[in-house]
Amino acid sequence: MEEYAYVIDYLPQGRSEDKGYRKTPLVLAVGETEFKLLEIIPKENAVITIGDRIYIGKEPKLRDRVLSVKRRISYADLTSAAQNELPFVLEGIVNKREPDFIKFFNEAESINARMHSLELLPGLGNKTMWTIIEERKKKPFSSFQDLADRVKTIHNPQKMVASRIVQELQERYEKHKLFVAR
Repeated sequence: MEEYAYVIDYLPQGRSEDKGYRKTPLVLAVGETEFKLLEIIPKENAVITIGDRIYIGKEPKLRDRVLSVKRRISYADLTSAAQNELPFVLEGIVNKREPDFIKFFNEAESINARMHSLELLPGLGNKTMWTIIEERKKKPFSSFQDLADRVKTIHNPQKMVASRIVQELQERYEKHKLFVAR
């Protein structure tokens, strides 16, 4: 269950395709831990900007800007502005949760005899995968900077992870999910 979400778009007049004369403001957001895409109804007069971290958990007293979570949505339901903002917000989340993703690089295993879960990251091939495996045998990675310094073919691991999350969100029925909750 998501406790916090990051705003990727704010629609003060609601969706243009919504019927009715009284349109409800909407917030499009991505969950902080499971990366679920959500449609949220904000409280009246709540100040919301793109990139804000908002509480959406079960504790009503902590919901200072959120009235309710309306529904979970798919990538196709996002506005074009939200789709453009998503990679930047995800990269910020990945940076904030660096230890979780470094743990992934340190502990990732084979999916089957022909494929390793590291190979599912965009831009990471077989050769780089083996370099990561050899390096982590010597000593576990401690940070993204440590990973980039020891594996010369990786320049921005945060961007790779964020790109994979976007890919998993776009392809709802992706067979191998590394980061996004089903």
